[in-house]
Amino acid sequence: MTDLLRKAYDPEEFRQQAHRLVDLIANHLKDSYNQKLTSVLPWKEPDERLEHWRNELETEFQFDEFWQDTIEETIHIHHPRYMGHQVCASIPIAGLSEMLNGALNNGSAIYEMGPVSTAMERVVTDWLAKAIGFDEDSAGILTSGGSLGNLTALLAARQSQAGYDLWQKGHQDGFHPALMVSAEAHYSVARAVQLMGWGEQGVIKVPTDNHFRLDPSQLDACLNQAREQGLSVIAVVGNACSTSTGTYDPLTEIAEFCRKNNLWFHVDGAHGGAAAITPKYQHLTRGIELADSVVIDFHKMLGISALTTAVLFREGHRSYDPFNQKAVYILHEKERELWFNSAVRTLECTKNMMGIKVYSILRTYGPQVFIDYLTTCYDLGKEFSTLISQSSDFELPYEPETNIVCFRWIDPSLPLEEIDRINADVRKTIIESGQFYIVQTKIMGRTYLRTCIMNPLTTRKEMEDLLHLVSSTAEKFSGKNK
Repeated sequence: MTDLLRKAYDPEEFRQQAHRLVDLIANHLKDSYNQKLTSVLPWKEPDERLEHWRNELETEFQFDEFWQDTIEETIHIHHPRYMGHQVCASIPIAGLSEMLNGALNNGSAIYEMGPVSTAMERVVTDWLAKAIGFDEDSAGILTSGGSLGNLTALLAARQSQAGYDLWQKGHQDGFHPALMVSAEAHYSVARAVQLMGWGEQGVIKVPTDNHFRLDPSQLDACLNQAREQGLSVIAVVGNACSTSTGTYDPLTEIAEFCRKNNLWFHVDGAHGGAAAITPKYQHLTRGIELADSVVIDFHKMLGISALTTAVLFREGHRSYDPFNQKAVYILHEKERELWFNSAVRTLECTKNMMGIKVYSILRTYGPQVFIDYLTTCYDLGKEFSTLISQSSDFELPYEPETNIVCFRWIDPSLPLEEIDRINADVRKTIIESGQFYIVQTKIMGRTYLRTCIMNPLTTRKEMEDLLHLVSSTAEKFSGKNK
């Protein structure tokens, strides 16, 4: 062994480094929570930041300076003024689990390569499946993100509905699969369809109602039209909730439609499916227990660091359908439907110990911490929407149901196109200033500011400050304060 390798693998050096890094992270969290850290996103243009890190690679390495620079230069998700994309302010102990995962480096394609993480994954997926209303016949797996989760579930739907071994034989003549989904569905559903080779025709967009929820009265017409075009509709996807607007589709009605027409019912609950475990908001997910498959991201509304997604199947044996190939060097024939060999149920082979992140928090705080996290963030969304509705400077396109709140600054004297431009400019100005982090979206063709309150430490003051900043910045762009 070389001296360099001996140094790289030295446990005592690692011990010292780990203690110093944990101190830096804890200080960062403290400074974020109390807002001593004034900038949510220290903005630099992409090329400028790329040049910085290229140059850093050529300088003498200083341990504390490197990690401190990394922390300071990135976006600060734990800051109460972060109200942007749907990434949670993770519970800090999840970071310790990530450290252990990196140090132990257990894969989990087969049980012997990840015995502890495999068992933990089974425990947490069984717990979540039961919590959303599935019975003991259900089963689930963890995977890296909702996009991969949706693909996995829809592959199971395809195999279930094909009527033959599609994995081995491929698409046969006359079978042109398609699925029906809300026009507000996440792009990962359409992406999954394209990856499966169904083409654009494989996505049938069902119109929504005035609250941006799938309109169940349109399902029969959409199904009949698809069949007239020679398409074999195999599934309907319900949103719990939609990414852009945070609204829930009528899951019970969709489930009944699927039952009547012998279709697979999948729920994309990446953001809001976890509301099913909360007493206060579980009514939003009524009908989720009737789904054939459900995807829920722990890294959105359950306080876990990314990426950790549960793919749950009401009939557990369906979890073996998506990936039915043979890999004799990994699995013997008799092992292909044993729950503890995850390689047969996920696209991933070497999968990290993501189960430990969820298990460690369940073990430390109990499931109530998940309930408290989601409930608090949804409550904050309600409070924010109330503040917005009380001001004539702003417009809400709908009554928010979750912590996703869309709004925009308005001035009736200005053309709609000008209002769109002003709101986009306001957002750009705010994020580049570092005072808040928010995003934007299009609703009915118009530009809206989109906020997602992901930090339970966000308060009414931050909401009021944001509205004041949006209003004052918009007035500058409109020329009103000249």
